[in-house]
Amino acid sequence: MVSDLNEMADATRPDWPNRPWALAVLGATVGIAVDLVLTPSGDGPWSDDVNRVAAATFFGISGIVFAFVVERGKIFGSAAFAIIAGLVVASVLYWSGDFNSWEPWRLVSALLTVAIAAPLFQAWRDSGDAGTHIAYAAAHDRAWTNVCLWFATWAFVGITFVLAWLLAMLFNLIGIDALEELLKESRFSMALAGAAFGGATGLLRDRERIVGLLQRIAMMVLSVLAPVLGAGLLLFLAALPFTGLDALWETTKETTPILLSCVIGALVLANSVIGDGPEDESRQIALRWSAMALGAAILPLAVIAAISTGLRIDQYGLTPARLWAATFTAIACAFGLAYLVALVRGRGQDWAAFVRPANLRLALGLCALAFVLSTPIVSFGAIATRDQVARLMSGEITPDKFDWAALRFEFGPAGVEALKDLKSRGKSVAIRTAAARALKADNPYDAIEQQRQQETLAQMVVMPRAAALPPALRERITQWDACGGETPCNILYRAEAGEAIIVNQQGIKRLLLRNGNWVMSNDRFVPADEKKRVDNDFAQGKVDIRAVTRRQLFVGEKPVGEPFE
Repeated sequence: MVSDLNEMADATRPDWPNRPWALAVLGATVGIAVDLVLTPSGDGPWSDDVNRVAAATFFGISGIVFAFVVERGKIFGSAAFAIIAGLVVASVLYWSGDFNSWEPWRLVSALLTVAIAAPLFQAWRDSGDAGTHIAYAAAHDRAWTNVCLWFATWAFVGITFVLAWLLAMLFNLIGIDALEELLKESRFSMALAGAAFGGATGLLRDRERIVGLLQRIAMMVLSVLAPVLGAGLLLFLAALPFTGLDALWETTKETTPILLSCVIGALVLANSVIGDGPEDESRQIALRWSAMALGAAILPLAVIAAISTGLRIDQYGLTPARLWAATFTAIACAFGLAYLVALVRGRGQDWAAFVRPANLRLALGLCALAFVLSTPIVSFGAIATRDQVARLMSGEITPDKFDWAALRFEFGPAGVEALKDLKSRGKSVAIRTAAARALKADNPYDAIEQQRQQETLAQMVVMPRAAALPPALRERITQWDACGGETPCNILYRAEAGEAIIVNQQGIKRLLLRNGNWVMSNDRFVPADEKKRVDNDFAQGKVDIRAVTRRQLFVGEKPVGEPFE
């Protein structure tokens, strides 16, 4: 018992007493610097200027990374790594040029680069080896420790603000609102958040044995889930020969994200079972076999995800999102192949000895790949733009089916330049008009809404066929409570009566012209099994309005209940 108490005392004794205070001051300074850059005037919303956001990101990322990696006697090396990390992430925002049209996955790649590089740097630096050797156990341990630190630190920041607001409300009871006013100031709030983050990181870093205990508990809890996911994935793969792959794409369009999420889950749970080294590997047979099942399932899942992505690309062409999906599936296939090779070489039971060095090599490769993808060296937006514009110009896709909003806001600067070119040199009036309309949109939502309205107008079926709808009626029909994006939108227009009857999947709706405005009068339900027949007959002109005689109960000269059949 005495030894346990001594060990606990050692675990809670700070190794670097001044680190929490130093990091708290640094955090407050970084928080103020970020707010100064984003709100130079001291009030108003944060600036969306790219250069200012990039500078603020540099300060924020550098400060966070420094707090995570700094060690006594290794301050300058830690600071150099933190500055490089800040530059990597900030440069993505600087190169983006315009937040209305950029590639956010570049930022994800930059953050992934830093997240992977940090534990690798820590393991290399702390090994004392001047060469390039990185101990797997140290890198794996640092990775898990950083994850635990991240969540624990932000939880401390959240608690700090809860307590601050509680105190503010307490002082409000006696008429002192100074603390509340301070908390409403962005500069004070950023300083408080930075100080809380830095102080918490320093406190936890000085008690890494306790953090390590939390890490082991987290890995133990996750490892218990390994049999559940392992059995589920094996059953899923076993069912595929009977259901066929077509069922995967008939059920949802999110096949690839779901499969890749399963791959990530399998990687996390399998590694929670095998641990940092042989001494950490679970001895329970069920957990060991479940980890092997997870390792074996990764490659089939990744291959299916690759097939799904390939089908989408073949059907609809390249987009930045699909190119990123293809990249992620390739990474998943690399992990799956490495794990399958480890299972074969280790003959099952000893596979972890081959997985660990494979994990380290894959992490190094993934870090390098993520860094390259975060730079302008490879532009998925430019690649996808060339493909989509070629499909449009060749007639493979018509202007009314083309995703103009995506080209404007999701393909990066290359998409905007392509729109400018199509606006002036598009081969048809429809292309030039649609490109000009997309360029005028201020945000993705406006562009999507404009495109939806144009698609609605293009899909209208108007009776009588020769009827020309007034501009006000055409605009009213595109609103959500009218056609609402449903196609086809069947419209019976009666100019002499000042009314338009809309028939679509939402029901039967009547618009009446009142004082120059088209007002919704009422709507009726259309049974789902009647919709197809209604669309077909309406397109053939088999539609009119007839007077119907009905029988209904009247009491006191007023109708009661529904009409009799």
